[in-house]
Formats: sequence, structure tokens, C-alpha cells
Amino acid sequence: MALWSTGLLRAAVLLLLLTAHVVPSASGCSVQFYVTMIRDFCLDEFHLNIGRLDPDMWCSWPDTMQIYESLTNCTYQVALRMDCFWPNEVVDGFFMKIHQRYFHNCALNGRLLHDPPVSILVPFIAVPVLVTLLMTAIVVWRSKRTEGVL
Repeated sequence: MALWSTGLLRAAVLLLLLTAHVVPSASGCSVQFYVTMIRDFCLDEFHLNIGRLDPDMWCSWPDTMQIYESLTNCTYQVALRMDCFWPNEVVDGFFMKIHQRYFHNCALNGRLLHDPPVSILVPFIAVPVLVTLLMTAIVVWRSKRTEGVL
């Protein structure tokens, strides 16, 4: 029975959000209500979707991209219907908490910046050095041969 009343309450709040977009609000954005709405609608769905993934896959962008985009879109849609600016400080803090909880170890799994392999790095260094030396040699050689120069 409690589960049914919770579902009914969510449906009523969703209906209120949808009608709030049609009827302009006189007071503007209620930050506390916005926090509650993104927590109840967006965060709960995100928890369900990310929970279906193996935690080892959380740092794989192709595996989490759709879930993350859905969360971003949800926070935007709620803000739009509540006449709140988006992005805002609430959303920034919300995503910071998401990253601290789910993605805090991702940089340790290979996303840190590092130098490319030597086989790639050497040509990018050697070619400009050789071109510079060649051009210098041509200029010096040409400056010593002054005959025929206008």
C-alpha cells in the first residue's frame, strides 16, 4: 500500500511540474523544491541505471554515456519546468556529488594524461629538427654563392 501511495505521490508531483510549465510562476525558481525534484526524479533513475552496470565499467565512457546524458537531460528538463536557470550552482553541486561517488577512481584507470609512445614521439621531434637544419644549411650555402643573385 505504501508503494502505491509513493507512486501516486510521484505522479501527482510530475503532473504539478508539467502544469507548472504551462502556467507561469510568479515567484520564479524555488531552489529547495528544485533540489528535491532532481533528487527524486533524476537521481533515483540514475542510481537504478548505473546500478545495472558492473562497477568496473563506470569509468568506460561508451558504457556510461547514455546514463550520464539522461541524468543531464533530466536536470535540465526539471529546471525548465520550474523556471530555474540551467546550469546553476545546484546542478554543479549535484554533479560534483555524482562524480565523487561514482567516478572518483576513473583517473586511476588510464584516463590520466601521459606522454605518447616513443615510436610516435620521435618523428614529431626529429622531422622539425631535420627541416630546421636543412633550411639553415641551404641558407648558408646560398649566401656563400653570391654570383647570379640579383
